[in-house]
Amino acid sequence: MNVAVLGRPSGWPPGMVTGILAGVGAGAFWGTTFVAPLIAPGFSSIDLTVGRYLSCGLLSVVLLLWAAARGDAQRPTLAQAGAALWLSLLGYTGYYLLLVLAIQAAGAALPVLIIGTIPLWIMLLGKPSGLRWRSLAPGLLLTVAGMLLMMQATAQERGEGSGTDLWLGIFYAVLAMLSWTAFGLLNARWLTRHPEVNSTVWANWLGVAAGAGALLIWAVAGTDLSTLASRPGFGTFVAVCVVTGIGAAWVASVLWNMASRRLSASLAGQLIVSETVFGLLYSFAWDGAWPVPVQWAACLLFVLGILASIKAHR
Repeated sequence: MNVAVLGRPSGWPPGMVTGILAGVGAGAFWGTTFVAPLIAPGFSSIDLTVGRYLSCGLLSVVLLLWAAARGDAQRPTLAQAGAALWLSLLGYTGYYLLLVLAIQAAGAALPVLIIGTIPLWIMLLGKPSGLRWRSLAPGLLLTVAGMLLMMQATAQERGEGSGTDLWLGIFYAVLAMLSWTAFGLLNARWLTRHPEVNSTVWANWLGVAAGAGALLIWAVAGTDLSTLASRPGFGTFVAVCVVTGIGAAWVASVLWNMASRRLSASLAGQLIVSETVFGLLYSFAWDGAWPVPVQWAACLLFVLGILASIKAHR
């Protein structure tokens, strides 16, 4: 019989349960980004990106100032600040801008599926050297099967409608997928090499860098504040930016950093499938439609893939 030791099931590596819960929690917050452009449709991808990461950056600045007031601040070196800027472009402002462009061009379903392949790439590229491919195969095959079912269901829903916007949306979604895959691997490597920087501090540094990037994007291509405020639905737009900036950017970042520290890149990558599941459920809820049986089956395969991957990494 398994006996819990300090909240951890017997036989599980230290920190694994916490890492898994943190990874799934991050996926639940990330899933909200797929419905954000649908909730505030009258605002451009630039405006949504700027609003989200300004909210994240402002929260990060407040938290850093609070830490400084308590004499508990940790300042980044020049190299650390540069890493935060670069990684925030890959995983925050650049990624989200591409994702919103994809959703506005092709709707939410196809970009969700393309982004959903990120776990496969991170699993393949981040596999621990001591883990055999045969151990990863069940999780990989279940995840691929789930994606194929979901793509089939999505294609049936769209029918013949594959115009220029659809292919442009697919293009943006692929670029977003490549951007975040690189971020996931490089961020995990950075955290491993810098154990002196805890997950919350690193999330704050990334948040400040993302806020600075958002200001630059706004200055170059954003809509001025008076024009934004005059548009119908401005209050909803602000609410979407605050919720996604705090929840899907800052909170999810802290949780993801916790998962990245405690889990191998391949297992953490597999947990990103939860973002796809939550994103699809949120999209269905927003549209007021239940998933068809094939989509339910795909979500079940995603969950089974996660469980199989967890078993392989124990």
